[in-house]
Amino acid sequence: MSDINEMAVLGPRWYVAHTYSGYENKVKSSIEKIVENRNLENMIFEVVIPMEKVTETNGGEEKTSESKKFPSYVLIKMVMSDESWHIVRNISGVTGFVGPGSKPVPLTDAEVAAIELESHVEHSTIDVGDEVSIVSGPFVGYSGIVQSFADDRTSVTVTISVAGRDMPVMMETKNIKKS
Repeated sequence: MSDINEMAVLGPRWYVAHTYSGYENKVKSSIEKIVENRNLENMIFEVVIPMEKVTETNGGEEKTSESKKFPSYVLIKMVMSDESWHIVRNISGVTGFVGPGSKPVPLTDAEVAAIELESHVEHSTIDVGDEVSIVSGPFVGYSGIVQSFADDRTSVTVTISVAGRDMPVMMETKNIKKS
């Protein structure tokens, strides 16, 4: 087993991919398209280009725009395995992952908090066994039954019916609402 596959036991973590300058949006779009086409929602959860609002004043007029916090970097919440590493690494515009050599290193919880990637989740009244509707993400429009929550309640496993078969899917809690 490779070192990268051994990292899968960490579960989904945030990793940083380096891109060519100006390719951040193209890389994000390509990853999201591959995840959707190959049904890899259980491996690659979220792709983010951290942005910040910048207000410029010119002759008394204020103009607010968004700017990339980290140009040439895309942040990816994923389960690191040989397959997910290979998918991201071979996207046009990606030059590699941040880490020594070719070994990606996940961001620490403190780094994630400092970048403000994880929004604070409001406590909901949803419990295991409740029927929920999926309101965003690749399964939007489906309904299902909550099977379990992650310890921090930021992700949930919901069983949905697809083509007459029950299928458990893991997603962020923000993607569901009580039916």
